[in-house]
Amino acid sequence: MKSQSPPPSSDKIDRIESADGGIGLSISRIMQLLARPELARWRPVMIVAILLTLLASVLEVASPLLIGDAINAVSEIHDGEATLLSAVIYIGLGIGLRFAAAGLPQLRDILFAPASQHAQRVACVDAFGHAQSLSLNFHQTRRTGALNRIIERGASAIDYLIRFLAFNIGPTLIRLVLAAIALGVAFDVKLSLIAIAAVVLYALATIIITEWRVRQRRRMNEADTNLRAVSIDTLTNFETVKAFATEERETNRYDQAMSDYNDRYVEAVRSMYLLNFVQALIMNIGLFGVLALSAWNYVQGSMKIGDLTAVMLMLLSLYAPLNILGWAWREIKQGAVDLEKLYGLMQMRPEIADKPDAISLTQPKGHVEFEAVDFSHDTRSAGLRQVSFDLAPGRKIAFVGTSGAGKSTVLKLLFRFYEVHAGAVRVDGHDVRDLTQESLRQALGLVPQDVVLFNDTIRANIAYARPDASDDDIRDAARRAQLLDFIESQPEAWQTRVGERGLKLSGGEKQRVGIARVILANPAVLVLDEATSALDSATEEAVQKALDEAAKGRTTLMVAHRLSTVQNADEIVVMQAGEVIERGSHDALLAKHGEYADMWSRQAKRDALALVAE
Repeated sequence: MKSQSPPPSSDKIDRIESADGGIGLSISRIMQLLARPELARWRPVMIVAILLTLLASVLEVASPLLIGDAINAVSEIHDGEATLLSAVIYIGLGIGLRFAAAGLPQLRDILFAPASQHAQRVACVDAFGHAQSLSLNFHQTRRTGALNRIIERGASAIDYLIRFLAFNIGPTLIRLVLAAIALGVAFDVKLSLIAIAAVVLYALATIIITEWRVRQRRRMNEADTNLRAVSIDTLTNFETVKAFATEERETNRYDQAMSDYNDRYVEAVRSMYLLNFVQALIMNIGLFGVLALSAWNYVQGSMKIGDLTAVMLMLLSLYAPLNILGWAWREIKQGAVDLEKLYGLMQMRPEIADKPDAISLTQPKGHVEFEAVDFSHDTRSAGLRQVSFDLAPGRKIAFVGTSGAGKSTVLKLLFRFYEVHAGAVRVDGHDVRDLTQESLRQALGLVPQDVVLFNDTIRANIAYARPDASDDDIRDAARRAQLLDFIESQPEAWQTRVGERGLKLSGGEKQRVGIARVILANPAVLVLDEATSALDSATEEAVQKALDEAAKGRTTLMVAHRLSTVQNADEIVVMQAGEVIERGSHDALLAKHGEYADMWSRQAKRDALALVAE
């Protein structure tokens, strides 16, 4: 049977990182996000936030008119107290409206903050969950640290876009329209034209320069991502760095990445200063034009002194949000790019996906069958060719051979980490492609060569297989894995923390934690992928006892480097370049005097030499 499609190339995540995004598409996606059922309870808050924003825009334009009328009233005072009273009333109303125009957005932000955070959480959880569903090949080829940055930046972009588009750019446009109408109707239509021309020129210059700055910011972000990737990659592989004494090399690599980032940062900062200068120039030219025309109108008698103040206050209130237009536009553009990357991740389809009618494997017995299986990796010519075996429940099969022979690939195909290119893999008579991945993998228990643990307690790591397991079950699993004495000898016992990737434990201790975890999971099929090959002889013996305990009553598939660990297997399969070249029991294969017998002889000689050396 042919596979559905070849795995994607390793640069797929890089193509997501370099994605571009349009503002219109970003707005559409945010609207779809806000329309989701999970955010239904925040809809009234969203409506109130929009109404408060509109009201603040109206008050922002109305307050200068009232203050101007108040100044006109004061300038006309002679002896009448009524005129003074009206001036005070005008001033009070104008200042009150100005305060309301400034305060309403704060009230809006107080109301809208939880809605924005909830929207970010929904998007983050969706993206994180989707990333978890992507296939093994994706996670093996992704850049270190890049995936987390895509999710973080995408979530932040949602807040940026909502706030800047709905609560900054949108209200500014409304204020511009209202201010233009007010200036033209109350004073002089030429004032409206000058104000509009200044704002349009300001916006165009800002957008043009900011587009240039966005490209610089993108290069800066790429350098930032690379810097973080280098840092994380080095820090998480510090043992290899220490082992090869490459501390200076890694420091130099970090220094180069930091230098690249610094250069990009300086470019971005310099362009910001240029933008600020151009914005200030246009703003002040516009302000000069409006005030000069107003002064002329005052001299001609068509405007009063308070009208000049009203015009100036109105223009300043209009220019105030424009001060951050460049920054806001850059954040909007960058937010659109970050959101595009997030949705690019969300749109990736898993290479291995459940069929719509996939069935759950219930009460698995552990019957495993490979039927003429062919498989090859994209980057390798070698793979599996016509591999077949039939493993009855409760029996043990071992795969041996040189490195690259395809032994571990057999196990990965059983877990359905990859799709076979031809043939079929069956568990209890079901093709694994017809089963849900969750139910299939719940029937399998893996102990790899290097058990990787979470940076948590020993108890939490064992219980990872069954978080709801009782203390007695966890204790029994640890006992059967030859781990109980070690745990109880620790000062913090079960609450002992194992460190990053379990590095506070020895190799044998980590392996036994992994074995205890598998025993607690109670799978029908036990899969051992060179589970003792990285251990010394004394530790191997203790771990092997734990593995023998774990294998009791279970179907067992094991890949082994040391042939002494496979002697008791019901069948041993010898592989070479992806093909089965010999198979049979230990005694039968020795009697054939073939490849297995040669391997056994070579290992026996090495063990004898090692014993003499000791």
